[in-house]
Amino acid sequence: MSGQRTSPDKRTDPLSRALCIHLILVIIGTEVFFMGRFVVLRCASLFSYEIDDPQLALDEVLSQLNEEIELLDNTVGIIMCNPEFIETGTLEYLCEHLPFEVAGVTTSCQAVNGEVGELVLTIFVMTSDDVQFRTGLTESVIEETGKPTAAAFEAATAGQDTMPKLALIFPPRIVEIAGDVHIHEAERVIPGVPIFGAMATDDTVTFESSAAIFNGRHYKDRMPFILCYGEINPRFLIGTFPEDKAMPYKGEVTSASGSYVREINNINAYQYFEEIGFAANGARAEKYLFVPFLIDLKTREDSDGVPVTRTLASFTEEGTAIFRGYVDEGSTFSLLTGEPEDVMAITQMRVEEAVAVPDINGLLLFPCIVRQMITMQINPLRELEIARDIIPPNIPFMMGYAAGEICPTSVRNGVPANRFHNYSLVILAV
Repeated sequence: MSGQRTSPDKRTDPLSRALCIHLILVIIGTEVFFMGRFVVLRCASLFSYEIDDPQLALDEVLSQLNEEIELLDNTVGIIMCNPEFIETGTLEYLCEHLPFEVAGVTTSCQAVNGEVGELVLTIFVMTSDDVQFRTGLTESVIEETGKPTAAAFEAATAGQDTMPKLALIFPPRIVEIAGDVHIHEAERVIPGVPIFGAMATDDTVTFESSAAIFNGRHYKDRMPFILCYGEINPRFLIGTFPEDKAMPYKGEVTSASGSYVREINNINAYQYFEEIGFAANGARAEKYLFVPFLIDLKTREDSDGVPVTRTLASFTEEGTAIFRGYVDEGSTFSLLTGEPEDVMAITQMRVEEAVAVPDINGLLLFPCIVRQMITMQINPLRELEIARDIIPPNIPFMMGYAAGEICPTSVRNGVPANRFHNYSLVILAV
C-alpha cells in the first residue's frame, strides 16, 4: 500500500495575524529552472456526475484526462466524491482502471474548472518527470494513532535520501480523535515537512457516511497520504472570518489536555460558557452552534504567533469542553461570529489572492463544511461558485468541503507550523 506507480507584513495583533494571508514565499510553477534544467509539474482537474454506470464514469474521466494532459513519468491523483459513488461501486471500479494511484476523502459538494456540483466525483492530477510521489495507507488509527502512522510513513519514505517537500494527508473523521493527532504523528517521521490536507466529511447530518479513500477502497479508520519529493515548492493561504467579527472579551485556558479544556479563567469550562450565554442544559446553546473560537496557541514550542480557529464540539458530564482540535493550556481565545456574507467575502478575497500568485500550475482548496452550513440560507453552493468564477481555465483546481482543514500557518527558517483548522478555507498552490 506504499509505493509509486509510474504512468504513459506581519501585524502584532493576534486576530489580525490570523486573518492575513499566510504565504510560504518559495518558487513554484509549471516550468521552473533548477540547476541548469527545467522542472516540469503539470496538473489537470477531472470530474464525473455518473454515479450508477461505472464504465461511463471511467470513460468520461479518461476522455478528459487525454484532452487535458499528457502523463509524464510520475503521476498521482487527489480524489474527492459524494459517498454515493462508494455505495454504487463506481468509485472502486473507476480507481481500479486509472493509470495512477489516488488518495482523498468523501465530501458534500465540490468544484473544478467550470463545474460545481453535489453528486459528483473529482480528481486533481499531478504529473512530472522531476517530482516523485509516494503514497501510503495506515492501519487502523482508532485504538492507537502513533504506531500505525509511523509504520506507514516509514514504509513510504524507505529508500529516500531526502525528506519530502510536501505531504498531503486525508484523515477519516473519528469523533474521539482530534485532527492535530494525525499531524503530530506524521511529523515524528517527516519533521520539517509542510503538511496539507482535508478530513473526510459528507452530506449527512451526523457525517456517518464519511470515509477516507485510497485507490478506490474506502476506510473509516485508516488514513491515506501522498508524499511529494523533488522540486515541488508549495504555497499556502488561509481564510477565516473578518476581524470586526471578534467579540471583545477573551478567555484564558487555565487547565487543558489536548482537545479537552477543563478550566477557563480558573473556573469550570462549562460554567464559563454558561455564564457568557454559550451553553445551556449541559450542551452548547442552540443559537450558537456554529460560533468559532480563535485560539492563540502562544504556549506551543513551535508557536509562530498565528492563532487558529476551533470548533467547540461538546461537554463531558464533568463540564470539560471538548474542541475539534488541540487547545494548549495557557492559550487565550476570542469568540467570532460570521454571517453568509462574511464567508463569501473572505472566500472571494483569498481566491483572488491565490490566482495572483505567480507561476501557478494548480490549486487545491479545502473549506470547512460549517462554511457551507452558514451560507446554506443563501445558496449552499455559493462559496464553490465564487471560486469557479474567479479561477481562470488555465489554472486547474479542485475544491471540496472538509470536516477539518490541515495547513501550515507559516514557515520559519524552513520549518512549517503545521496546524489543524476549523471554520477555515485553506488553499495550496503548486
